[in-house]
Amino acid sequence: MTTNESIPLQARHLTKHFPGGAGVNNVSFTVARGRVVALLGPNGAGKTTTIRMLLGLAAPDGGDALVHGRPYAALRQPLQSVGTVLDAGGLHPARSGRQQLRIAAAQAGVAAARIDAVLAEVDMTAAADRKIGKYSLGMRQRLALAAALLGSPALLVMDEPANGLDPAGMHWLRRRLREFADAGGAVLLSSHVLADVQQISDDVIVMQSGRVVADMTLAEALSQRGGDLEGFYLELTGNQSVMR
Repeated sequence: MTTNESIPLQARHLTKHFPGGAGVNNVSFTVARGRVVALLGPNGAGKTTTIRMLLGLAAPDGGDALVHGRPYAALRQPLQSVGTVLDAGGLHPARSGRQQLRIAAAQAGVAAARIDAVLAEVDMTAAADRKIGKYSLGMRQRLALAAALLGSPALLVMDEPANGLDPAGMHWLRRRLREFADAGGAVLLSSHVLADVQQISDDVIVMQSGRVVADMTLAEALSQRGGDLEGFYLELTGNQSVMR
């Protein structure tokens, strides 16, 4: 197996079968440095399964999932290689934000001094010592991003990162991810909100029924439907539940 450590994230012919028949079939794509890549598709398209395989949370039946040229399990310092935002609802409600980050820092092998820096990056310094159970969903999303940034990774993988954010929060997130990518980082995010995708992404990958049905730059996708990303998406998926 040849690898390329300069490519932050690679899916190579990923395949996963389930007894009910739904799964992932021969999925391949890359996420390059300096790019924000949106992973799109209706519920059941295979997005979450693909992300789980990329992060070593599910074993593929075939193909390779590579982070900086290696399987996630082979990374020497995984939390310093890739930051993840997968489930902001899973944070412990009885802990403060600062306590949650102290635990995450210890797991990542990161100095506790980094905590104040990431709290400032996500505008959560003032709320750091409040219990997470009193946070809004948007505040939980910011704390989850802070935890992802603790190890100063070059790659972020995010599942519905805009969930719970108000317009100001979404504007902040777009700017933060753009700065991260412009500084040489790479971002893979899944989303159902196409209006946000159109403002934040460089590339789009569309999945349907476990397969990649489109993998191109955002500009190429928009050119196919006269600037209408929603029309492009619906034409590929026939899905009516996507949000504007």
